[in-house]
Amino acid sequence: MTVSAVEELKKLAHIDLFIEARDQERFIGRPFYLDFGRMRMLSNDKWKHNVRGVPAGAFLLCVYDGEPDVEEAILVRVLGPTKLPTDNDVVAAMVDYYKEAIPDQPKEKLDSYTRAEFQFSGMECRVIGTFYRDLGGKVRLAGDIDNFYSPNNYLVYKPTEKMLEYVVNFREEGIPGGIGDDRIGSVRYSSSLRHGGDEGAQMFVSALDFLGKRTALFGMTRTGKSNTVKKIIQSTMNISKSGVSIEGVPIKPVGQIIFDVNGEYANENQQDAGTALFAQYPDEVTRYSEMEKPGFRVMKLNFYRDVIEGFRMLAAILADDSADYTRAFCNINWDEPAASNKGESTRFARRVAAYKCCLFKAGFTVPPGETVKFASSKDIRNSNIAGLTNRPEDGISLEDATTWFEAAWANYKDSAGPFEQSRQATGREWADEDLQTLMRFLSRRRLPGGNPSESGYTKLIPGRDLHTSTVGKGFEEEILDLLREGKVVIIDLSQGDPMIQRVYADRVASRVFADGMSRFVKNEVANFVQMYFEEAHNLFPRKEERDLTIVYNRLAKEGQKLRIGLCYATQEVSSISSSILKNTQNWFVSHLNNRDELREIEKYYDFEDFTESLRRATDKGFIRMKTDSNTFIVPVQVDRFFVPVAT
Repeated sequence: MTVSAVEELKKLAHIDLFIEARDQERFIGRPFYLDFGRMRMLSNDKWKHNVRGVPAGAFLLCVYDGEPDVEEAILVRVLGPTKLPTDNDVVAAMVDYYKEAIPDQPKEKLDSYTRAEFQFSGMECRVIGTFYRDLGGKVRLAGDIDNFYSPNNYLVYKPTEKMLEYVVNFREEGIPGGIGDDRIGSVRYSSSLRHGGDEGAQMFVSALDFLGKRTALFGMTRTGKSNTVKKIIQSTMNISKSGVSIEGVPIKPVGQIIFDVNGEYANENQQDAGTALFAQYPDEVTRYSEMEKPGFRVMKLNFYRDVIEGFRMLAAILADDSADYTRAFCNINWDEPAASNKGESTRFARRVAAYKCCLFKAGFTVPPGETVKFASSKDIRNSNIAGLTNRPEDGISLEDATTWFEAAWANYKDSAGPFEQSRQATGREWADEDLQTLMRFLSRRRLPGGNPSESGYTKLIPGRDLHTSTVGKGFEEEILDLLREGKVVIIDLSQGDPMIQRVYADRVASRVFADGMSRFVKNEVANFVQMYFEEAHNLFPRKEERDLTIVYNRLAKEGQKLRIGLCYATQEVSSISSSILKNTQNWFVSHLNNRDELREIEKYYDFEDFTESLRRATDKGFIRMKTDSNTFIVPVQVDRFFVPVAT
């Protein structure tokens, strides 16, 4: 936290709410109805003018004035107008006045009594909580009220700018001011700023609200989500090296990882205007990409070792290929059977061996010492067919294995051959459908014994750029080490197929989760790791997804105990699994133009109070914010991200 921020928060700590809230120049009205959730009040044009307007969403303090020794102030939020008992008479008188007025003639001035009557109006407010002084003399804020008196015992005031800062920055344990508190912006009630109002009140957030917690950012494109994410990252970096303690234990440097689907954090672009994250923190940020690029480390898989993940990438490359045998290749079953199921295990090993032979033929560099093992038979070896005489059970090279499978497919339907003889003896094919598909792909022969007439394995060649023959530490292990050191990692996923994006993201997220779980089980105190997902709908499970074992659902439910935080940004609330939404503590919501999305957001906290303003106000950075330590939602204009120059 900057020195200026500390000084501002110290000033707030010396405010006496119950004295300063009763500023008569800030008087705005009197309640005529009050219950545990709503307040309706009488106001007047003059009173509104004196306080420079009362917009929807404005915070007001309803101060108890019945007895001098009761220190209580009910915090309310303005929702909109409400009807007064005299409204019908006022409207009738107003219409009569309009009728009597002659166009183009000087209007007769209203008498003072009528004019005064016309100026009164009603406002409806939501009860947010209660400020009170406890038995120890300390000011507290409760998220409800435990009692209310007759409305005539209260006066309503609009807080001054400094008082508003006190109100919106109040925490469960009082005013913030410790390590980790950073300014995020200023209070803003409406898109229109004609009256100026008191919306310049500063808003602070605590980075402790984000550590290990779930944070959501919703809003249309270009409404300030990415800038807000940068502010959260900056706040987390500030606290990472502060030595602040949680439950008496100093925190270790916080690791942060950004899954950048659009490449807007990993690369400089026009909207950065010199605020690219990696450029501002060159010593802290490491960038990864799917492709070779200056300044980036490359993420590649060893397709021979990571069979399933590599296959998923190849299937993504072939997604638009409509050939029947290609579709059959993409649909091969890679579910590994139980070791106790000998028959299925034998067939699975053959599939893996044939698939690796396809990679070998397609030019995927073979790791040193790579061999394959699979079951043959004495009858096959004794068939005297060239290429089938060795013992693959003992392990053979990929070159020999390729020769073996090509020979097997060439002689598969030979009536006197070992494979047809096996089928006649057992009543089932020696090679299941998946293995036959692989042998067809490998040999490029549509039928056993036919001529090579298909593209086959050559279709896999575009995937070679995603492969590495390295058998050392994988990229996910490198990333995990950086995170445990408290560094920032940005993964550029902008140049990959959506399926490939998911493969990389799932792999890294799963590795971080597994490491966190391992440390938790061993009772090791790990550092916090914050995970940021831009355009999260491309990676997260859909709303209707019921599989709670998906890594993102597990992160949402179990991440806090593992010290793993989750921050996700998207344009569509409805695209995110309800399991994740229900476990989210921090919310940042900007402009949404769709009523369906607004209905989704209304389900959480009291965002229904902001539905109309979220739909109509399109200002960049105009956010409605609810953080874990704050009792209520605050409308905020988020500051533009920048890194102060050290002096």
